Amino acid sequence: MRDKLFDKQLDIADFQFDDDVVKVFDDMVRRSVPGYDSMIQMIGLVARMYGQNNTNYYDLGSSTGAITLSLALNNKNKNNQFIAIDNSEEMTRQCKINLNDTVDNLHVICEDINQANIKNASIVVLNLTLQFIDVKLRSSLIKKIYEGLNPGGILIISEKVHFDDELTQNHITKLHLDFKRENGYSELEIANKRQAIENVLITESKEDHLKRLSNSGFMETSCIFQCLNFVSFLSVK
Repeated sequence: MRDKLFDKQLDIADFQFDDDVVKVFDDMVRRSVPGYDSMIQMIGLVARMYGQNNTNYYDLGSSTGAITLSLALNNKNKNNQFIAIDNSEEMTRQCKINLNDTVDNLHVICEDINQANIKNASIVVLNLTLQFIDVKLRSSLIKKIYEGLNPGGILIISEKVHFDDELTQNHITKLHLDFKRENGYSELEIANKRQAIENVLITESKEDHLKRLSNSGFMETSCIFQCLNFVSFLSVK
């Protein structure tokens, strides 16, 4: 379904992953996030390289299941469990509908990922998820993931980032807005969406992410994807 959630002049409430968003989510994210399909493809290819037999693959903040599906389709290992976790009942319901007939050994759980038990993991993905977590809770979540990963296991984080240099930030913001316009969003929709999400999605710089990953124990982190202000990091335990 095409995203028309913000095409009217309304009193804008904070963004929520409710049933209205679920209905248009796949269209919304593809028209809002530059390189989204390539981001998903790259995550699948990386998981194919690093996955291990007899381990769990976690998709934290799984939304409608695009990452879980990419992990499953690229999996070349044996006896893996695919665990998709999201705190939105509407999202987990749609994830089950999308994947139940496609992904074997699937577990879709409605839960706060801060409370989730991460264990025996070779793959953990936070795809456009950490940015919605309270900044004060992010370090403890990453540390918990590190502790739940097996040696050689990986964490993939994709995030919208900001740039400390004002000129760079202004140029990237303009390009991102032009990207949305090219994908059919009106000025009203762009303004309404920005108002709805400004107190919900809190970005950080690439340096902030790299420092947190290092402090959590990851010795090796690289940037495997970037399109404008959207970046994917690969961290290996």
